[in-house]
Amino acid sequence: MEQKALTHGIKFKDKVGYALGDAGGLLTFSLIGAFQNKFYTDALGIKPQSIILLILIARIWDAINDPLWGAFVQSRKPKKSGQFRPWIIGFSIPLAISAALMFLKIPGLSSTQYLVYAYVTYICYGMMYTAVNIPYGSLASVVTDDELERSSLSMWRSIGAGVGGLPGTILLPMFVYTVTGKYANGQDIKALDDRKLFICVLILSIVSVGVYFLHYKMTKERIAPQKKEKDAHYNAVATVKELFRNRAFVTLSLASMLLIAFQFYYQSTYTYLFTDFYGKPGLYALVTVCTYGPMAIFIPIMNKLIKKFGKKELCAVGMAFAAVANIGLFALRWTPLSHNPWVFLGFTFLSGLGQTFLVLEVWALVMDVIDYHEVRTGKREEGMAYAVFSFTRKLGQTLAGVGLNALLAFIKYDGEASKNGIPLSDDVLTKLYDISTFVPAIMLALMAIILFCGYNLSKSKLVEVHNELEAVRAKEETA
Repeated sequence: MEQKALTHGIKFKDKVGYALGDAGGLLTFSLIGAFQNKFYTDALGIKPQSIILLILIARIWDAINDPLWGAFVQSRKPKKSGQFRPWIIGFSIPLAISAALMFLKIPGLSSTQYLVYAYVTYICYGMMYTAVNIPYGSLASVVTDDELERSSLSMWRSIGAGVGGLPGTILLPMFVYTVTGKYANGQDIKALDDRKLFICVLILSIVSVGVYFLHYKMTKERIAPQKKEKDAHYNAVATVKELFRNRAFVTLSLASMLLIAFQFYYQSTYTYLFTDFYGKPGLYALVTVCTYGPMAIFIPIMNKLIKKFGKKELCAVGMAFAAVANIGLFALRWTPLSHNPWVFLGFTFLSGLGQTFLVLEVWALVMDVIDYHEVRTGKREEGMAYAVFSFTRKLGQTLAGVGLNALLAFIKYDGEASKNGIPLSDDVLTKLYDISTFVPAIMLALMAIILFCGYNLSKSKLVEVHNELEAVRAKEETA
């Protein structure tokens, strides 16, 4: 009974505190999807081909840095305040500084110097985000070991991410653009104002530190780290090999990689679409509302739905529904409705309905996979498991960045045009609509297939896993 008291019974304070961790991160991380690519192409004048190489090099470094950091955090002796929380608060200020520098345009630099500056600041931000996010992702598994409480934490994390992303995706599009000219039909040509953008990013970076401090004060690590023998040596390579033998881990990592790729891709392409195709960058704010608004419908009943249908089953069906909605959005290209942003937003809302289940539950699925890993191996290795999982999500970010810039180069997008008040051609605008709708539909369909056919922790299988885990911990408690 003593163990139950220590590992269960989270309160509203715990949920809000945990949500604040992702809110603090997303205050700046959401800006990458919403503005970074456009900042590079339009403000710094970097060619899409050069951005592709930048992203690939950053991910190569992440392949080295992320697992090393996960193994380092996992191997450290826990402090009085816990194993993960001290790292989160400790790196919150360096993370904020690196975020602000990433969107700073230093006047008078050459195109080569701007590219070098982009390399340094982008990779630095990625390292600082890893330093905070791997401990944060691992934290949930030591806050509680109850399945429904973990599901609740996953939902609250998604809420925190949504709230943290609101300023960057809703408020900033209303303030950081300047009219530079007009199309023949009278539609405004609008360009990104780098000075306004930097001031906004600086403010959000400062706020993020305060949010992380509240997160630190409001959370508690309840589950003690697994005891290790004094002469034991942690083998990170063996852990990675075992994780990749775990079908649930591999397929969830693939689905999550595609989810983050989808999110970064549509956020970036929609920035171009609403600015250049519709000429209404302010309406981009409603994309976030339409995508995350459906959460308000399902959050009150999510645990009931999980009990009845199961997490895997809900997520798979939801992604299939979202894929159909996006296929419909692409089909509009042959109708005049494609030029109506309100119709576009309506389909975006339908897509958001389907996405809601995986977006809300992905972190609960991660904790299920970590439990399954413990049942399979007898080892609880949250830090390393989350580091590898986090890296696969960065691969998704890479897939989005490389794919977007390759397609921008293919359709011959000119980042200098809007800044100089020059309209884009009808052919470029039509192709911009195509790449903004067809590619997301494919990614959503792939996620549905992976969840239906690959991910094997169904509702009934999870019952078996948690029963085995409960028996193991009961044995450890009496040992």
